[in-house]
Amino acid sequence: MSNIVAIVGRPNVGKSTLYNRLTETRKAIVDDMSGVTRDRHYGVAEWTDRNFTVIDTGGYVAGSDDVFEAAIREQVVIAIEEASVILFMVDVTTGITDLDDEIATLLRRSKKPVFVVSNKVDNTSQVHESSIFYSFGLGEVYNISSMTGSGTGELLDDVVKAFDDEVVEENTLPKYAIVGRPNVGKSSMINALIGKDRNIVTPIAGTTRDSIHIHYNQYGHDFMLVDTAGLRKKTKVKENIEFYSVMRTIKALEEADVVILMVDAVEGLESQDINIFHLAEKNKKGIVIVVNKWDLIEKNNKTIKVFEDQIREKIAPFTDVPIVFTSVNEKQRLLKVIETANQVYENRSKKVPTSTLNDVMLPIIENYPPPALKGKYVKIKYITQINGVSPMFAFFCNLPQYVKEPYRRFIENKLRENFNFSGVPVQIFFRQK
Repeated sequence: MSNIVAIVGRPNVGKSTLYNRLTETRKAIVDDMSGVTRDRHYGVAEWTDRNFTVIDTGGYVAGSDDVFEAAIREQVVIAIEEASVILFMVDVTTGITDLDDEIATLLRRSKKPVFVVSNKVDNTSQVHESSIFYSFGLGEVYNISSMTGSGTGELLDDVVKAFDDEVVEENTLPKYAIVGRPNVGKSSMINALIGKDRNIVTPIAGTTRDSIHIHYNQYGHDFMLVDTAGLRKKTKVKENIEFYSVMRTIKALEEADVVILMVDAVEGLESQDINIFHLAEKNKKGIVIVVNKWDLIEKNNKTIKVFEDQIREKIAPFTDVPIVFTSVNEKQRLLKVIETANQVYENRSKKVPTSTLNDVMLPIIENYPPPALKGKYVKIKYITQINGVSPMFAFFCNLPQYVKEPYRRFIENKLRENFNFSGVPVQIFFRQK
């Protein structure tokens, strides 16, 4: 279960400072993904062995007051809908403003756990001043200083108690999430795959409040599709659709085994696609890139090659990813997408016998040993695969600290060449023999 904590509030109350404190000083910058849309931040934090995603819905709008307020209001609404827990941040030095009141009204209507966080409480006299925030009617007020970190421990102790602990019965079928920017054809893809035989497909409302899990069982394929596509009416503000789709993508991505990243052939691979790609890679998910709307591109015999090269250049260094060109409208190559995802799923759970690994890799290493450093030679003696959700290999050698990145990359490429790990991040560790 992925728990999302959203920090909401008007600008300049210290949301980003708290966000930085939660994600960085808890040693958990697992992914500090800035720039998915403008500079909103998504990070992973950890408290008492509970991991959760933190979202800073920070003030990002410039312009007249109304636009400003409307945009902040819009973000709070989205955060309320998507998050598991909401931290409503206010500033003790300025007291309650109209904008605070408006946000509080929205939060009172929501059914989500809300924590009122009174920030900038740096001395005892300010503790008394913060009692004004009880007038919001949102329960307990937590006094903190996000600058120094005082009070954040008590706040987080109560926040993690509010997380969903529902244990969902384990589904052993492969889970494929179709993700991508708005309007690349995710919904159409799912509708085309499901077709009219709706009875073969059972939509199971997901473990999280939004992703719908669809059981697909046709043409000899049996898996769960995690549908992140348009499940609610899109808000008018473009910014927020992006914000919204990213929040939902993060959830789907965490649940999936294989991420099917849909890209618009006309627009090409954009920065948000690349961010999603790297997030999937960091989370060690299988990845398939699907270029949709291929029917709209004028082609000659080199088009596909050129397009593939452009994509691989942008996603480097992890370029061993299958790319499938489709047109959902023309129903072209849709089953190819599923077959490719199945293959990537198998690659991700592939186990290579230790004897085979050593028979294949040791001669390669002997012919191309790691370069000597300061007159010392690295000798790799033995290789084994470590158990994990994605392929991990340990190379035992005398001087692991002398093996540098280029050689690690060389070894990874040789593993890919010999054992087909297409679409799957491979981890390599050099260990002391």
